[in-house]
Amino acid sequence: MISALLSDCVPLQLQKGDREEKFITSGVTWQAYESFLASLGNHSGYRIAYLLETLEIMSPSRNHELDKENIGRLLEAYLEENRIRFWGLGSTTLKREDKQAGKEPDKCYCIGTDKEIPDLAIEVVYTSGGIDILEIYRRLGVQEVWFWQDRKFTIYSLQNDSYQLKSTSQLLPNLDLNFMAQYVTIDDPLEAITQWRNQIKVN
Repeated sequence: MISALLSDCVPLQLQKGDREEKFITSGVTWQAYESFLASLGNHSGYRIAYLLETLEIMSPSRNHELDKENIGRLLEAYLEENRIRFWGLGSTTLKREDKQAGKEPDKCYCIGTDKEIPDLAIEVVYTSGGIDILEIYRRLGVQEVWFWQDRKFTIYSLQNDSYQLKSTSQLLPNLDLNFMAQYVTIDDPLEAITQWRNQIKVN
């Protein structure tokens, strides 16, 4: 199943210097999408996105995964220090057949209370082109999406069934994402989280 789909996929442009791969194919039914997810199982290295019979398969690079993990640690430290309840769902597959949309975020979180669809999805972007990720999340009803690209965050908030570009998080208005971005890019993850906790520690 995997090799058959990959053989019909078109590779997308990759950023120079990063060994990330992304492929896209069309004419994929919802049943074929579900079967593909089942064939991958729970331990796949791929990220899968689906929108209206278009399937995207991405194999993340080392830098992609490093950034994803750094962002997750920093965000969770902030939530812990500020006693904000959260449920980290990692790259859980989010999908709705009635909306013909599915996605595996890099990171996603429920804030305040546990929910079927998370409040926040985080996407690390190293590869250009592909499926309209915001349209997938709009159909799924994710309230906020953060994109990490070119060493900075871009924030989109769902309002009246449409995403609006925001300068700050609407879910976590006291979190300075421009400040947090400085710690995502520190080479030593231990040093980054140690410095970050010292900065955000609540007295």
